[in-house]
Amino acid sequence: MVNKLLIADDEDAVRMGICKYIQLHTDRFDKIYTAENGKQALDMIMLHKPGIMLLDVRMPLMNGIEVMKEAASMGILPVTVILSGYDEFAYAQQALRYGAKEYLLKPTRSSDILGLVNRLADELYGKAVAAAKEEGKNDKDIPAALQRAEQFIREHYHEDIMASQAAEYAGITAGYLSTLLSQYRDYGFSELLNSIRIEHACIYLEQGYLKNYEIAYKVGYRDEKYFSKTFKKVKGVSPAEYKNGIKTAVGCIDLWNNR
Repeated sequence: MVNKLLIADDEDAVRMGICKYIQLHTDRFDKIYTAENGKQALDMIMLHKPGIMLLDVRMPLMNGIEVMKEAASMGILPVTVILSGYDEFAYAQQALRYGAKEYLLKPTRSSDILGLVNRLADELYGKAVAAAKEEGKNDKDIPAALQRAEQFIREHYHEDIMASQAAEYAGITAGYLSTLLSQYRDYGFSELLNSIRIEHACIYLEQGYLKNYEIAYKVGYRDEKYFSKTFKKVKGVSPAEYKNGIKTAVGCIDLWNNR
């Protein structure tokens, strides 16, 4: 499954702006890495092997085309989107010859970038699922009722929801939902709901402009102390510790700032 994205651009505002926008508006990526020059980008590619990467054509130390060539020489072939200024169009054409999937002309709206990476992620995810089926890896089909219940939870996590509501949406009883979760997921309704809520809380914490009680309310908790207790249970650290730099599951991970 494609779940890693790399954004490489030497402009801090562009790099982190795109990262935060994608982070807020899609759940297709488990991790989003960023790099401010070509050397850092190549290090990230070697270390984390992202499925998709956004590369600025012109960066310090190595340009985007050099990064693509070096990665390819090591057998690492992420789906690549080139970010190019108008006067760098020749570079973009060269990048397409080396296998770039798309190029975007700067300045590009974050919403356009989001739409593109979502489409590319969906295409790659579909290929991964098809390959897994061919190899016989999907030997346990997840019941449609369980998938519907999980969809309901993901769409309403910020509300005061109960297992019975998810079960009703899926057309089954709460007891049967509990059985399905235990059988196919090895966790219960509360664990799933808390996990989803805390992952969204991580995003707000990384943005840094909301207080804990505001984040708690946004993700479905009406008690800040219970939110903090649950956060530590799920993540192993308090919200404050996470905010101060302990990144675990979802986030914009900048090589320069995390050496």
